[in-house]
Amino acid sequence: MAGPLAHLKVLDLSRILAGPWAGQVFADFGAEVIKVERPERGDDTRHWGPPYLKDAEGNDTADAAYYLSANRGKKSVTVDITSEAGQDLIKQLAARCDILLENYKVGGLKKYGLDYEAIKAINPGVIYCSITGFGQTGPYKNRAGYDAMIQGMGGLMSITGVPEGQPGAGPQKVGVAVADLMTGMYAVSSVLAAVVHRQQTGVGQHIDLALLDTQVSWLANQAQNYLTSGKSPERQGTGHPNIVPYQAVPSQDGYFMLAVGNDDQFKRFCKIAGIEQLAENPAYVSNSSRVIARDELIPQIESATRKQNSAWWLEKLSEAHVPCGPINTLEEVFADPQVQARGMVVEQDHPQAGKVKTVRNPVLFSVSALDYQQAPPVLGEHTEEVLRELLGKDEQQIDQLRRNGVV
Repeated sequence: MAGPLAHLKVLDLSRILAGPWAGQVFADFGAEVIKVERPERGDDTRHWGPPYLKDAEGNDTADAAYYLSANRGKKSVTVDITSEAGQDLIKQLAARCDILLENYKVGGLKKYGLDYEAIKAINPGVIYCSITGFGQTGPYKNRAGYDAMIQGMGGLMSITGVPEGQPGAGPQKVGVAVADLMTGMYAVSSVLAAVVHRQQTGVGQHIDLALLDTQVSWLANQAQNYLTSGKSPERQGTGHPNIVPYQAVPSQDGYFMLAVGNDDQFKRFCKIAGIEQLAENPAYVSNSSRVIARDELIPQIESATRKQNSAWWLEKLSEAHVPCGPINTLEEVFADPQVQARGMVVEQDHPQAGKVKTVRNPVLFSVSALDYQQAPPVLGEHTEEVLRELLGKDEQQIDQLRRNGVV
């Protein structure tokens, strides 16, 4: 396995998205990631379809596209952790791994003897990352937490969507599970920080990550706007709370994104749009004044942008170094020459589909290149391999575990 983390082993007990997303990043970066799943059923997202991956004959397989998005590069091992023998297998695996990821409810693994203290007793250097909706402490710690509700509770939906008073107004969730995804990325960065700490001290640790904490933390400038002003930001559609014009604007044949980031860019935009007088107007001359005068300025800009089609605007503005871009469908995204030139789609061998396409990790290392050899595994694909090679089980022992329903 190539990649900068090829020396690390990760035991992934997580399901759905936040934990699996972290596990996939570790796998992309070269770590050996062992994904533990329930026998017969596996990760819930295997069934979150359609669409499902097609086999070589064009028939649906058992794996939904959702599952494929977050499990590339892993080894799938089935273990019934409700059984004593299954718990013993998990302990044996954990003893040989550097990192353990889990997203059970608070205390959910303690009843199986697989909580942090139990695993620490057999592997003192383990980095044990627990992902929950609300964290290990606080009045909500025992509640279940899912991305959509966290987007609402964490304030994101209050600043996403059409502004009040306009057609279609109301809170909106983001089109992908961003609270889950960001929690997964914080899991990666925090675990790697703990790996560095262990290298320096020899000491492992428990990481407590909550979806709500994550959502609140990455409100970023919007949170700081509130903390600074005492006023809750409001929904502004595609607009920006601190920059104007910075939003989708109408053209003759649709919309495009206009992202004017400074006063010089605003002057150049106005010249191309034939509205130079706006750039000279004291009410609009600076970004701060434009933010204040947003409601008066934007209709004048939109009146100008409607006079040409989107392609014209993208060409002219790009030539003048005024940031802008199309609003693409996913079909257009993956047909974009820049996306193709960057190789954002990887194709891997798959035992049922022949080939499977996934979106590559966006990181490009100059030395420790990533190789993407392992496609998202079918359920239990690597059970025998891991039990044999990592735990030293022989065929008779593996057969006995199968007969007992443990794996």
